[in-house]
Amino acid sequence: MKFEKIHNKGQARLFDNRILEMLTKTHPLVIWAMYIPIISYLFYLSMDKGGLNFWRAALTFGSGVFFWTFFEYIMHRFAFHFISEDKGTQRFIYVMHGNHHEYPRDKERLFMPPLPSLMISSTLLAIFYGIGYLLDMPFYALPFFGGFIFGYLLYGSMHYAIHAWKPPFKFMKPLWRNHHLHHYKDEGKGYGVSTTIWDRVFGTMFDVSDRNAAAGKEERA
Repeated sequence: MKFEKIHNKGQARLFDNRILEMLTKTHPLVIWAMYIPIISYLFYLSMDKGGLNFWRAALTFGSGVFFWTFFEYIMHRFAFHFISEDKGTQRFIYVMHGNHHEYPRDKERLFMPPLPSLMISSTLLAIFYGIGYLLDMPFYALPFFGGFIFGYLLYGSMHYAIHAWKPPFKFMKPLWRNHHLHHYKDEGKGYGVSTTIWDRVFGTMFDVSDRNAAAGKEERA
């Protein structure tokens, strides 16, 4: 996704229809408020109906959070940056992610909006539960999925913070720099947002000591 100009102000117009356009936007607090009750209920249900003790449910929850980081990397690298000559596919990728690269500071599109988010998450919950059922441990899917969604909330919040704020702690600067390099230097590296673990594992990590390149800069506004 290469653009003649990266805009650090404004936002893309994705649909001519005003209602559809409105449904492409959201605020992080809306998504947190939507998912925290669901996550809490799934965790409770795994213990109340599934018979998991707290620590087993918590460990499964943590595994779901960690799995999210891998899923985040794979989706960002192979789905959101998929290259196709097909116009329909290009349009789909632009709506899903390309508009973010053209307007990286559009704060209303840093989370998946509620309706498509619920549709996708419901499908994933059914898949996770189905896998758990086949493995004869269906109730483990509930805290695992809860952790997975919590990982998504952390990712989305980190993504929002990277584009909206300066890093609050010195140790977080490499994470900020890695993502800014992804936007302003090379889209073929730096796919991790909430963590750089998988960039390091798969060799797509920037040299985050390259401060001049990192400055790369948001001057293309």
